[in-house]
Amino acid sequence: MTAAASPSSTGPQHGLTDRLARWARGFSHKAEEEEAEEVELRPRAGTAASREINRRRQLYSEIGDFLFAHDLDLTPVNFSVALDYLTGANVGVEKAIRAVMMERGKITNGWLEALAADQRADEITPDGLATMLDKVEENLTQFTGLMHESRNSAKDYGAALQEQAKELSESSDSEPVLARLVGLTRSMVEKTRQVENQLRENQRQTQALKSSLESARRAAEHDHLTGLPNRRAFEAVLREETKLAQDGGEALSVAFCDIDHFKQINDLHGHDTGDRVLKFVAGLLAKISNDRCHVARHGGEEFVLLFRGKTAGETCEAVDGVREDLAGRSLVNRTNGERMERVSFSAGVANVLAYDDPRAALKAADRALYLAKEHGRNRVYLAAEAD
Repeated sequence: MTAAASPSSTGPQHGLTDRLARWARGFSHKAEEEEAEEVELRPRAGTAASREINRRRQLYSEIGDFLFAHDLDLTPVNFSVALDYLTGANVGVEKAIRAVMMERGKITNGWLEALAADQRADEITPDGLATMLDKVEENLTQFTGLMHESRNSAKDYGAALQEQAKELSESSDSEPVLARLVGLTRSMVEKTRQVENQLRENQRQTQALKSSLESARRAAEHDHLTGLPNRRAFEAVLREETKLAQDGGEALSVAFCDIDHFKQINDLHGHDTGDRVLKFVAGLLAKISNDRCHVARHGGEEFVLLFRGKTAGETCEAVDGVREDLAGRSLVNRTNGERMERVSFSAGVANVLAYDDPRAALKAADRALYLAKEHGRNRVYLAAEAD
């Protein structure tokens, strides 16, 4: 197993939304003027606004201390939940965190993700975020086309003015008014060139922004630790694959896999080793993925697999093969060279098309996983199909 990746630091999700909205307005002079006004309106030290800034800085410091104390990743979800907890803005979040801290003393990334999903079901959805990004990219594409058109028009205009200036300067009539006209024309040509240069720079910035948005989209759909698609990406794939399977009359099955006793791995060997175990298991599961088998990290120590063209029974066999491979390996803690206890996972499998809604199939697979855990772990259970 390789060394664990360091968690990336990022702002809260509402900060991302604000930035995207700002980007969507384009790089207009109006935006530049607004930014200049914002600079002018910065509060002086000692004012009420200055005290508010200091209060916010203190809050951000407390959020950072909270995340580091529980060894939580610096993600938008974790930051936002910590903000709700420390400010008391969300009573449900505050009660849930206090309860788990009293019971366990520590909070995990997986538990915090699940809490955020439960508490914020009405906030921005994966589809909403994807739609927003699509709209921003559409606006930027239109803006890029407008800049191309404006630049070409500026070139044509400049060329025509230069030609008129040349004819006037070569004319035998040397009246002062013609000389002034020549000077005025040359000045207009220079201004046109300046506009063209600005358009070219704006186009470069827009292209860079489009590239950044594409990177942001990829990052938003992948788990930073394992490199696998995340829950958001999987939900989109589930909808698409369900439609393809229904239209093509193919089988479609889903499996939930959860690493057994993962908390003990973290407690005994540390979170860095726990992260390496997650990456190792993710690698084993990814080996069976292809264009008809999709693997994602669903959250915490849980993974989800979707098989198109395989029955639930065939999916059980495929997942059980990976389970047997993992359980038969002898892993070593690279931090101290000690041999680790056997690492295994339990899994639950369900036939997606046996349910009216794919989410119902996910719940059935999750229940089968729970039964596998109850009956001894390190096994794969098949969910009973809906009536």
